[in-house]
Amino acid sequence: MADTLTAEIIDATSGIDASVWNGLVAASDSHANPFLDHAFFLALEQSGCATARTGWSPRHILLRDGTRPIGLMPMFEKTHSQGEYVFDHGWANAFEQAGGAYYPKLQAAVPFTPVTAPKLLTASGDIGAQQALLGAAANFADRRGISSIHATFVPEAETAIAPSSDWLVRTDTQYHWHNAGFATFEGYLETLSSRHRKVTRRERREALEGLSVKWLTGADLTEGVWDAFFDFYQDTGNRKWGRPYLNREFFSLLSEAMADRIVLMLAYEGETPIAGTLNMLGKDTLYGRYWGASREVPFLHFELCYYQAIDFAIEHKLATVEAGAQGEHKLARGYAPATTYSMHWIGHPGLRDAVARFLRQERAAVAREQEMLNGLTPFKHST
Repeated sequence: MADTLTAEIIDATSGIDASVWNGLVAASDSHANPFLDHAFFLALEQSGCATARTGWSPRHILLRDGTRPIGLMPMFEKTHSQGEYVFDHGWANAFEQAGGAYYPKLQAAVPFTPVTAPKLLTASGDIGAQQALLGAAANFADRRGISSIHATFVPEAETAIAPSSDWLVRTDTQYHWHNAGFATFEGYLETLSSRHRKVTRRERREALEGLSVKWLTGADLTEGVWDAFFDFYQDTGNRKWGRPYLNREFFSLLSEAMADRIVLMLAYEGETPIAGTLNMLGKDTLYGRYWGASREVPFLHFELCYYQAIDFAIEHKLATVEAGAQGEHKLARGYAPATTYSMHWIGHPGLRDAVARFLRQERAAVAREQEMLNGLTPFKHST
């Protein structure tokens, strides 16, 4: 097969047929992760959120065996390290202080979204095709004089081929909620210690005093609803990042293409929405993203982002809730530590050796931290 493989760099998601893209996603991802959908990437580019102007130039790798597409690696050429959630600013600073040019770099990722999903999408799960995708990315970087490639939030299984392909592996921690077949939220609460049950009930009661919550999806996602949510999103984005990564047009395009895979949770005071969070729906997972509010309400963030997500997962018999990056405060709300993985190709031998040493130490530190965090979960010892 190797003699018949060719790799092409595609400079726009629209340059790959949606049926080809989504067919490779379906063959590679049993979770039906909505962030991998062709329509999600297309909305990012068509809205101008992930384009050369914002420092995200599409460089998707399409692998063919003869004329048959057998592999896809969604990838971008970047001029900065924003919107990635796997931080390499220290690597960039060290390399540039030594006289190197760290940017541009290549990023195999879902832009602005710290979600674990396959980045080596192959028709048959063939390791040879996955290695060919990594090799094609490295060859492209070599030809262009690009310093590095970063495949972020990859499944653990994809890291198995990293060493043989000269890629380095990095780990980090997120917090995920796992459904043990609960019939109700109260049934879930019974797995918590008495103190944490009381705290959770109090937080929910105080958060919802005088408010109601609606789950909106499909046809309920009107432009008026998106206007309200975007105001919340902008407020949070301006405070956290200086400017939000996503614009208003993106949400309209996403809703037009993927409304049935969106769950928007809004808190209302009477008929007026005052806070909201966006979730995306996979086959067995609810992915929480993008929170905002027009005013401060104690514990409302926890209610909309964590407790309502658990309610939804229990009602719809979903296995997992992934609530995004960072946040040890999620631990007390029943979200347990989960390891995330990324892979990194570094062209310069000196930088590669320094990063490899750092990553060995960091992986050990992440493992130690997770062992400690697992002892701090709110569950009864017998759970």
